[in-house]
Amino acid sequence: MRYLLVALLVILFGYSLALVLQNPTELPVDLLFTQVPAMRLGLLLLLTLALGIVLGLLLGVQIFRVFQTSWEIKRLRKDIDHLRKEQIQLAQQAAADAAANVRHEKTVLDIQPETQNRNPL
Repeated sequence: MRYLLVALLVILFGYSLALVLQNPTELPVDLLFTQVPAMRLGLLLLLTLALGIVLGLLLGVQIFRVFQTSWEIKRLRKDIDHLRKEQIQLAQQAAADAAANVRHEKTVLDIQPETQNRNPL
C-alpha cells in the first residue's frame, strides 16, 4: 500500500511539473482581494487544481460525516427497538414465572396442613 501511495505521489508530482513547464505563458491574475501582475499559466492551473482537490476533500468529508451520523442514528434506533422488544419479552416471562410460582406455593400450602394433621404415631 505504501509503494502504491509513493508511486501515485511521484506520478502526481511529475504531472504537476510537466503542467508548469508546458504552459510558460505569463498572464495577470485577479484574486479578488489582490492582483498578481504576472503568473505562469501552468502554475495557475496547478494552484486551481490543488485548491479544487482540497475543497473537494473537505466537502466530501463533511458530507460523509452527515451520512455517517444519519446511519448511526438509524442503527441505534433499531438497537433501541430490539432491546425494548427483548425487555418486554423478559418482563412477560418473569410475570409468567411469578404467577406459576404463586400457584405452586398455594398448592403446597393447601397440601401441607393435611399432612401435619396425619400423625403416623
